[in-house]
Amino acid sequence: MSFGFVFPGQGSQSIGMLAKLAAADTTGASGVVRATFDEAGAVLGYDLWKLLQEGPEDQLNATERTQPAMLVAGVATWRYWRGLGGDLPVVVSGHSLGEFTALVCAEALEFRTAVDLVRFRGQVMQEAVPLGTGAVAAILGLDEAKLQEACQEAAQGRVVEPVNFNAPGQVVIAGHSDAVQRAIEAAKARGAKRAVLLPVSVPVHSSLMRGAADRLAERLKNVEIRTPRVRFVSAVDAVVHEKPADIHELLARQLPNPVRWWDTVRALASGDIAQLIECGPGKVLTGLNRRIEKRPGLEFLALEDPASVEAALAATQGVVNA
Repeated sequence: MSFGFVFPGQGSQSIGMLAKLAAADTTGASGVVRATFDEAGAVLGYDLWKLLQEGPEDQLNATERTQPAMLVAGVATWRYWRGLGGDLPVVVSGHSLGEFTALVCAEALEFRTAVDLVRFRGQVMQEAVPLGTGAVAAILGLDEAKLQEACQEAAQGRVVEPVNFNAPGQVVIAGHSDAVQRAIEAAKARGAKRAVLLPVSVPVHSSLMRGAADRLAERLKNVEIRTPRVRFVSAVDAVVHEKPADIHELLARQLPNPVRWWDTVRALASGDIAQLIECGPGKVLTGLNRRIEKRPGLEFLALEDPASVEAALAATQGVVNA
């Protein structure tokens, strides 16, 4: 048996995240968690750790800052895990931005390069759609066919589309603000248990991101990507990708295309894995993963503080990753 790692994207950030991990960290001279944030801060030109611990929250939630923050948090947690003797997983994946984190940890993408790249990704995403004109909403308890109908009815010449297939009965839609609001009402009329706007202004993974994807693709031409050391499954198509040229194309293609998370988790779980471990702040993916995959014997864990890391180390002790 073996285990896999998954990395969260935007939405898992919070003021004070990783504070407990950093306080317990005795790896290296100053601790690997703080050292990772210091390394990223040298690239970004500001104190990312201070922003995470003190805010203000609106600055942390600005997408050009959220994306580096989540990538660095995931890498810092990974380095903490490895520093305590945690083994390599047999497979990695990530939700949206989390794919960049997964590729850094799989040694396909250099860390400092990735920090600058995701900052740029956040900037072009926000610039692609003027502030206030895009919206995102979560639709709960409605099947995919009825949700598609609701979006088609609500579009009226504008854009509103399913963008995150997070778990059965939990889908996120995005697009123009007015169309998203109409889609919320149309979804409720079709029996959605809940349909609410989310505090996200950038309609990521909708077709409104095509311009941002083009700019990201141009930037990626100057980024070196290597063959991943660990098998990498993309949430764009739930397929293993190994060739650097394919990964280049994939990282741009993911922006205007949906995150197919439940297909990805099922693909990860179809292998001979005993644990699927979320690496980074929060437990958002762990909650989704439990809803998606019910295979007996598959354990879902999250690395978010010293106690949870120790539990995962104990659970994976003796696991053969081959």
